[in-house]
Amino acid sequence: MLSQEDLKQIASKGISEEQITNQLNEFKTGFPFLRLEAAAAIGKGIVAPEADERDKFIANWNAYKAQGKKIVKFVPASGAASRMFKDMFSFLSADYDVPTTPFEKKYFENLKHFAFFEALNAQCVKNEGKDIDQLLAEGAYKAIVANMLEPKGLNYGQLPKGLLLFHNYEDGARTPMEEHLVEGALYAASNKEANVHFTVSHEHMQLFEAKVAEKLDKYAQSYGIKYNISFSEQKPSTDTVAANPDNTPFRTDDGHLLFRPGGHGALIENLNEIDADVIFIKNIDNVVPDRLKGDTVDYKQVIAGVLVSLQQKAFAYLEMLEKGDCSHEVLSEMAAFLQDKLCCVNKEIEQLDDKALATYLFAKLNRPMRVCGVVKNVGEPGGGPFLTYNQDGTVSLQILESSQIDKSNEAYQKMFTEGTHFNPVDLVCAVKDFKGKAFNLPEFVDKTTGFISSKSKNGKELKALELPGLWNGAMSNWNTVFVEVPLATFNPVKTVNDLLREQHQ
Repeated sequence: MLSQEDLKQIASKGISEEQITNQLNEFKTGFPFLRLEAAAAIGKGIVAPEADERDKFIANWNAYKAQGKKIVKFVPASGAASRMFKDMFSFLSADYDVPTTPFEKKYFENLKHFAFFEALNAQCVKNEGKDIDQLLAEGAYKAIVANMLEPKGLNYGQLPKGLLLFHNYEDGARTPMEEHLVEGALYAASNKEANVHFTVSHEHMQLFEAKVAEKLDKYAQSYGIKYNISFSEQKPSTDTVAANPDNTPFRTDDGHLLFRPGGHGALIENLNEIDADVIFIKNIDNVVPDRLKGDTVDYKQVIAGVLVSLQQKAFAYLEMLEKGDCSHEVLSEMAAFLQDKLCCVNKEIEQLDDKALATYLFAKLNRPMRVCGVVKNVGEPGGGPFLTYNQDGTVSLQILESSQIDKSNEAYQKMFTEGTHFNPVDLVCAVKDFKGKAFNLPEFVDKTTGFISSKSKNGKELKALELPGLWNGAMSNWNTVFVEVPLATFNPVKTVNDLLREQHQ
């Protein structure tokens, strides 16, 4: 099935023949649905700390930072903004010339409220010889949109989302990239240094580097800190082969295998290369202006405080387990911590003798740990928090996407639709063991949690394979805790008109 030419192409990407064989086999077999225990809820896997507890966790976080630990803010930022402008691309190619749909009307009625208005106006004057008001008066709506989307203008149709102008300030409009720099200073800095890492696509790397170089001094001076900014790209070795509907390899017009990015789960490799004690993860488009950052900063410190408090306890237990000779009472205390605080339940734990129990506890406690902020469910698309069965029969907390849930199972479907909370990708991760050695994160991926989607290339149907998602199956075998955070901390921008929401004005 694979020619010598194919093998050369595979090798050039750093992928083995065995990986390709496995991927093609996965198209045939599909991935199993996960077995669910329940949707997580307050008191059942989700913690909602009261004000005094929040203060205690923030104090714990500040004490931890004072120890000189290395903290990194990790921002997946490789997404192009093209999907944000889907409706406006449709308008540009429509057979009508005036705003017709509710979306189009809203866009044009509120043009002056977008942070990019001044920049767009300048492009219109440069390219059309007229400003936006004149173009609107003439009904030249498409000229305005073309100057927003196309290379001759702002080129927003091709730029990464992180480099678009999102928010207005007195000293000029800011991009999401800049908002993340500000956040880094406010909750992730220690020793007067803030480490921020962006994962970007290859074609946008220079643009990001240039924009960071242009803005860095401004924020370093504003917050009195030194920034260490780093970048990485998704590795070609994490791309996956595409298949035809009959599961044979999909080939391009010139006969080559077609590879596609493996989804955000590929970034576990990038995360694995970050040298840090604690890593915050948050999507590039989930940012707010400074006037609304208070909740974000407070709750980032709360979830980080929860993390380091739990880690401290786990490390103390691991040191005791390594020394050996723990009494039955102490082992029972550790088992209660694992079950009650880390929500990892083994329904057969009572049957283990002390030696087997100590071995089990050491294996479960000696894992990467993450605390995930979850918000009340308001119907946004995406993953939710669940208590899920693992391959070894234990039950633990996981973030699941709808594609991982068997829709034909009425009980599971009910859990998904009636789930009280939603995952906004608000994570803080501890990635070193109790001896200070970095975990090898790919070892903790559940490889059975990928998924297959239908796509097309040049009008030909194909099957695409996505790796286990970064905060889904790629972190399946981590210790996980969910903490309720306010809805005010979740303000993603999925369409250009989302920028008109009050939170982004």
